[in-house]
Amino acid sequence: MERRQWFQLMAVLSAAQAVPAQPPERPPAPKFTPEQVTAALKLLGLEFTEAQVDAMLPGLGRAALDYERLRKIDVPLETEPGISFHPGLPGKQPKGGVSRFAPLVKAAPVKKTWSSVEELAFAPVTELSALLRARLVSSTELTRMYLERLKRFGPKLLCVITLTEELALQQAKAADAEIRAGRYRGPLHGVPYGLKDLFATKGIKTTWGAEPFQDQVPDYDCTVYTRLKKAGAVLLGKLSMGALAQGGLWFGGMTKTPWNLEQTSSGSSAGSAASTGAGLVGFAIGTETRGSIISPSIRCGTVGLRPTYGRVPRTGAMGLSWTMDKVGPICRSVEDCALVLNALYGPDGHDRTVTAAPFHWEPRLPLAQLRIGIAQKSFDQMAAGESKDVYLKAIGDLKAAGVKMTAVEVPDSMAGALGLILTAEAATAFDDITRDGRVGQLKGQGAGDWPNTFRTARLIPAVEYLRAQRARTLLMEQMEKFFLDWDVVVCPPFSSLGSTNLTGHPQVVVPCGFLKGMPQGLSFLGRLWEEGAPLRVALAYEQATKWHLQRPPLG
Repeated sequence: MERRQWFQLMAVLSAAQAVPAQPPERPPAPKFTPEQVTAALKLLGLEFTEAQVDAMLPGLGRAALDYERLRKIDVPLETEPGISFHPGLPGKQPKGGVSRFAPLVKAAPVKKTWSSVEELAFAPVTELSALLRARLVSSTELTRMYLERLKRFGPKLLCVITLTEELALQQAKAADAEIRAGRYRGPLHGVPYGLKDLFATKGIKTTWGAEPFQDQVPDYDCTVYTRLKKAGAVLLGKLSMGALAQGGLWFGGMTKTPWNLEQTSSGSSAGSAASTGAGLVGFAIGTETRGSIISPSIRCGTVGLRPTYGRVPRTGAMGLSWTMDKVGPICRSVEDCALVLNALYGPDGHDRTVTAAPFHWEPRLPLAQLRIGIAQKSFDQMAAGESKDVYLKAIGDLKAAGVKMTAVEVPDSMAGALGLILTAEAATAFDDITRDGRVGQLKGQGAGDWPNTFRTARLIPAVEYLRAQRARTLLMEQMEKFFLDWDVVVCPPFSSLGSTNLTGHPQVVVPCGFLKGMPQGLSFLGRLWEEGAPLRVALAYEQATKWHLQRPPLG
């Protein structure tokens, strides 16, 4: 650079520095009146002086501008918050080591006992797996049979959103070829199943059961589907779910239980439970935030497993409550749930909540090695109800099976006050459709439906949300202390549903009888990352009874 050019450049730079940079002009801040602020404070249980309220007004206006700027940031629905929940307290990480997995399916007798493949419609995965491996039935035969049943009964139950017939037959054909060639992948190889329609499947509609998303087609596969493909399972279709994971009502109508076509299956894993209970799939995958596996499993007479929070990756699954959502199987037998969980669990490098803990399934483990409690007070509270005899018999059958139980009381006192955690997170997940009005497209518009809940949740203060999360830590500490003495707790299915969903503990539910023609359920709670223990006690009950063998009157 020439000397003259250098001086010219310096002069320009000096002139620029002499003029201070002007910040971008901000739009005028909204103005709030003292009366508006006072009314809002009353809702929050606060009362400030007139002078204190006046002092707040400028800051509230500036905050409103910041909120508006924040809302203009495009945040994709699959984006999780920059904070994570972990069910383990400091210093309480799961034990490492190699999984101990010794399923009974390996010892299952294998022989042909049917004249029509449809007689296998209600067979558990343990039986289907053994037959497939022995080549007494083909995956293609099973797939065609289940597809036909889905077409026949799916419209009655309103349990199917998208049937993946062509894909299913392709996957079944591939499974048959691999099994014939001796390349057996494991107990799910060739077994047809269904996915709750909140799991992303590339090129296949993933509707979340909700009108605003009923034409949504992802361009990637979720981890759960990828792992089931690796296990050789065959996808029959995307099953119904309550809109945005609430109840059984979706844009196609209300999913029914196969035990009574006039009644709902409950939800939100509505189609997963209904199709499994009706013998339309070999097994199904559901999700639970606060009862969405346990409740429909009871209504449909199936076995449901809600694993420990952070056990199965949720990558590619619709997020409702990032600190409470869990993925689990809905099946026709206890061991089926263990087989499916074994194919799904473990980190995927994306969902940072997932813990690398081994999964132990030891169905021959002596019951005497387990410390088993029973929520006797909860059962006693049901003594005056109609289900009294059902649960008295269930407890008697457990004892007859060799299950020795001690009365305990599961910590649950503060769970009801922490419900705003789910509400606040769900409203955050779907704030965009609340603001632009699309939430009004949902069929459910009652006081207890998501649209009204989302609107109401806009008034939950961040302070209260974080206080609830801190109180949640206290509940976790109580539960951690409680489970130092117990491996499994037998309880009514809904007695500790709120607290264990908050703390992330696993729960298994199995059918235990009927009341007015509808299935009832018995549940088993376990320690964090130790699903094998409640599954083991549930298996003992299943082997001692025949409730899981009952079939709904579909006609």
